[in-house]
Amino acid sequence: MEQAGFTFGESRRKLCSRIDLSRWDPKLRRDDPLKTLERAMRGRVPALLALKDERMRASPFGFFRGAVPVMASDLASGKNTGVLSQICGDAHVQNLGAYAGPDGRLVFDINDFDETIRGPFEWDLKRMATSLLLAGRGAEIKEGDCEAAVQAFLGAYCDLVQILARMPVLDVARYQVHRLLRMETVSEALGRAQRETPMHSLERLTEKGKGGRVFRTERPLLRRLTGAKASAVLASLKLYERSLLPERQTFFAQFRAVDVAFKVVGTGSVGLRDYCVYLEGNGAKDPLFLQIKQEVASAYAGCPGAGAVWKGNAGERVAVGQRSMQLQSDPMLGWTRFGGRDYLVRQLNDHKASVDTTKLGVEGLAEYATVCGELLARGHARSGSAAAVAGYVGAGKKFRLAVEEFAQAYAKQTVQDWKELVKAKHTTLR
Repeated sequence: MEQAGFTFGESRRKLCSRIDLSRWDPKLRRDDPLKTLERAMRGRVPALLALKDERMRASPFGFFRGAVPVMASDLASGKNTGVLSQICGDAHVQNLGAYAGPDGRLVFDINDFDETIRGPFEWDLKRMATSLLLAGRGAEIKEGDCEAAVQAFLGAYCDLVQILARMPVLDVARYQVHRLLRMETVSEALGRAQRETPMHSLERLTEKGKGGRVFRTERPLLRRLTGAKASAVLASLKLYERSLLPERQTFFAQFRAVDVAFKVVGTGSVGLRDYCVYLEGNGAKDPLFLQIKQEVASAYAGCPGAGAVWKGNAGERVAVGQRSMQLQSDPMLGWTRFGGRDYLVRQLNDHKASVDTTKLGVEGLAEYATVCGELLARGHARSGSAAAVAGYVGAGKKFRLAVEEFAQAYAKQTVQDWKELVKAKHTTLR
């Protein structure tokens, strides 16, 4: 089985050489990037589009974070390896972070799967490599050091995938990246995550009301809901409970809902509906905060080269992809549906924290890039054929140089696209 995987990966080089992965040709674009973004905004909350526009105009990296539909279309316009795994879909340096696992211990892993789908493994690598260049430049790190970070990322990915391809299957399933605890950048994030407890969220997100604590209203980012809207959100928890594993249903049944709010999150997700529910378990000092986040089809759905379009609940798609790629997932991860829309449900801010890439510095960026490479390699190996990936990348040098060349060209393209957005006075993003 292992040899068959290596052979398949090697055979794909005849259809898509490693040199082919380096090429980016804007002439292959099927549409203007701003029009692609405008289409992706349809159905979002109109009042929040100006905020999304503001965050994307702030910097090339801000634009990149919000422009997954553009890059998905661009990646699909070129050749791909045909070596499929579950991909994050929005792999960039801000989409990794710390959170609490089922046993309460802190985990650091890929932690954003809104765009997850079955797809060519290299799509995640191209997006992450581009993000390292853009984030590094945003942190005023010299170009040569940004390029070195990209090579550290790709080298770590290729080295680990070769190791995982030769390991027993169950060892791959439980493989841990031990270097995480030795890295200052990750240790700092884990330290912040340790302080992000439900009680901390209680103090930060709620205030005293007539009958107890209720959500604060801090427009436009947080707004308490009452009446029919709040009732619809709470009613959706019945379907959510059924999406949990049986033993977790028992625990969830011991909580009672107290209050509901609307919350704005992220950059790419701005404009989608996002609700928070405050629940209490064993008294007022046992809070649970759930995030009920609207999910739509992946930006890669229907793209040439991607896997079959998901037919069911989009929240379930995200939860399944997340469980496939992560070593451990949020124990309260599930999904629901109401008002004709699909939602992912997870804990809100339960020991969550990410790395502040603006403060990394040269050594920190290279160190963090290595973590990104190893976590993506593990995620792809858990959800696809590590042997097929290893067979395709081979010794790794040609592959690394090709992906870096693409990232350089696509980072330049992103800056051009960002400038077009900044120049545009009126778009439906506003």
